[in-house]
Amino acid sequence: MLLIIPAFFLTIVEFTTSDRMLPFQLASLDDDVFINISEKGISFIFFAVASSGFLVSFLALNLIQKNNTVNRRLIICGYHPIELLISILLALFLVVALIAIYVGILTNAFYTIDNLGRFILSLVLIGFVYGSYGLAIGSLVKAELEGILLIVLLVNIDVGWLQNPLFYAEAQNQIIIKFLPAYFPSQTAIITAVTDYSAVNAIGNGIVYGLGFLIFSMVIFFFKMRTK
Repeated sequence: MLLIIPAFFLTIVEFTTSDRMLPFQLASLDDDVFINISEKGISFIFFAVASSGFLVSFLALNLIQKNNTVNRRLIICGYHPIELLISILLALFLVVALIAIYVGILTNAFYTIDNLGRFILSLVLIGFVYGSYGLAIGSLVKAELEGILLIVLLVNIDVGWLQNPLFYAEAQNQIIIKFLPAYFPSQTAIITAVTDYSAVNAIGNGIVYGLGFLIFSMVIFFFKMRTK
């Protein structure tokens, strides 16, 4: 499914979007910077980000929820919660990197990315932010169904809809969109994919956002796994 879902998303874009040029503003840059890109091109970039965030958030949720009972047994056997957290984070970051590389190369096969290496790093960023969100939900919520619904709710509204630059350009309350988790990773992806502008500020803010979710999930996990 990790291979099929991104390919399915991008194939639908190929068959359903046009090549008409659409100028829009890069909201995260200080200057009034406008770029011209085809509707198909910006859709490829947007759905690459959306599919990466979608997949990683579910994987992170599954990673921490499915092994809850096993982790408790390991702690009773002598493992420290921090050791388990490190193993979970290493597994998650490996998956994030693999998904980012695969989706980046796949996107470039459909639409030529100007800076493929930087674009892949932007996919790593969205994976880090939404992977940390998945860990936070998995640590906070015990039931699988509630966890899935919380993931679907935010992913669909945020990275699956509001961060679309074509929607964002005409949105009335843009300040709300800027406070959502996928804002900075989405801006980073667009900047790195089709321009030579610096995305340092967007990357830094995205890392801070992801660290907030990550620290919250680690604290909840640590206190839930403690044994007397």
